[in-house]
Amino acid sequence: MDFYYPNFQNDMWRVFGLVFFGDKDYFVEAGGKAFKESLLRSFLAEKGIAVGDTAYKVRRLQGNAADKFLEIVEPVDLEAVLACIPRCRTVMTTGELATDTLLALMPSETAKPKIGEYAEALFNGRNLRLYRLPSSSRAYPLALEKKAEVYGHFFREAGLL
Repeated sequence: MDFYYPNFQNDMWRVFGLVFFGDKDYFVEAGGKAFKESLLRSFLAEKGIAVGDTAYKVRRLQGNAADKFLEIVEPVDLEAVLACIPRCRTVMTTGELATDTLLALMPSETAKPKIGEYAEALFNGRNLRLYRLPSSSRAYPLALEKKAEVYGHFFREAGLL
């Protein structure tokens, strides 16, 4: 899949299926070996959910995407990204490295949110809520249903549920 979270072992799209449709397999292709990319893209566009990386250039230190084996060479140009989505007031990260990378772009007084919570930041004159949610990786020790509960709370607070 030429899209975010393509690894079938990652639970991001199962979490979305549970949260929005009560079905962890809602975005799973028949046969259960891939995700429905076109359905995901149209759903995200309809809901106004943008998906992106906190890093623009990354060096993989080993043959996987585990945070401890990634080196952020260049973070995303957050100012440019937010300029393209002027109504965005909520940003969510799903891992320690992504959260730390985003926080490095924020004013120094921005607090690091606890998992399931948010911090407020003023970025280039824009008030933002920065949420930190649990990783959707199966390596993160939290059951799928519990992850979906946290994500559901986030999406309700963001006004998308």
